[in-house]
Amino acid sequence: MYLKNTWYVACTPDEIDGKPLGRTICGEKMVFFRGPEGKVAAVEDFCPHRGAALSLGFVRDGQLVCGYHGLVMGANGKCAAMTGQRVGGIPAIRRYPAVERYGFIWVWPGEEALADPSKIHHLEWAENSEWAYGGGLYHINCDYRLMIDNLMDLTHETYVHASSIGQPEIEEAPPATHIDGNSVITSRHMQNIMPPPFWATALRGNGLADDVPCDRWQICRFTPPSHVLIEVGVAHAGHGGYDAPKQHKAGSIVVDFITPETDASIWYFWGMARNFAPHDDELTAKIREGQGKIFSEDLAVLEAQQRNLLLHPSRRIMNLNIDAGGVQSRKVIERLLKQEREAAAEVARS
Repeated sequence: MYLKNTWYVACTPDEIDGKPLGRTICGEKMVFFRGPEGKVAAVEDFCPHRGAALSLGFVRDGQLVCGYHGLVMGANGKCAAMTGQRVGGIPAIRRYPAVERYGFIWVWPGEEALADPSKIHHLEWAENSEWAYGGGLYHINCDYRLMIDNLMDLTHETYVHASSIGQPEIEEAPPATHIDGNSVITSRHMQNIMPPPFWATALRGNGLADDVPCDRWQICRFTPPSHVLIEVGVAHAGHGGYDAPKQHKAGSIVVDFITPETDASIWYFWGMARNFAPHDDELTAKIREGQGKIFSEDLAVLEAQQRNLLLHPSRRIMNLNIDAGGVQSRKVIERLLKQEREAAAEVARS
């Protein structure tokens, strides 16, 4: 139930520093490594000799050496060498298009011929020196769509994150949802409220008072296959809220790249990009630590939710007005999945 002819975040560059990385993405077992000239490569995590996991081997001169019998695989998926053996007849393994961009390594698990790097979403904050970014990775045992639901309806912050970013005013402010092509945007604006602890810290980090009424905003944007970027922030009340001048607010983009592992597990790349005090490394570390704790609270809720749904597959879950963002996001995914299946069937017939 996930799209394959699309780009997903597979890992971060530090995860393949000097070693291969095995990771399952969309049900496909892959191994990532740096090939010739340090260019990222991804191939099937399967040694054609005896089926060993190539990710348990090592990288030598831009080639992947199997840790079982030493068979050497190239970034093109073909066997390059094996001591004492002729390798011309050894079958190739599948390779996956992989691109290093914006501080992440992206992979295309679908048809190689369709992979177009220009389709990777542009991330202005990742290339602009006026922005700072800090983030991390969680492995979560839940359907990727449950995480999309979670991020497109932030009403849960009042309860799940009561000690950090939650406050009653969130659920009291009705969200508005609209569709823009394949994107779904849910917005919530709150006026003249006190900033919760996390945002009080952000205000101080931007040299602003943290004990005065503020306007707060949350603008959640889903884009296929499973990315959610959320514009969040607070501004001193009376200066225009979201549109307030920079000197009166602390705003950020919550970065959520959700990569399906299986039907019931995900790789969750989370982070926050901010355009205030971008060179304050101490503030970046503090925000990252706080955000990591916040998202760990979601982890516990989502995994318990997934267990319940697996135990009761026949029970239907309810959709309320606050669920509009998640519901519409699922509709986009279902429509694109249908198109992908129809295109595959057409190719099979031709």
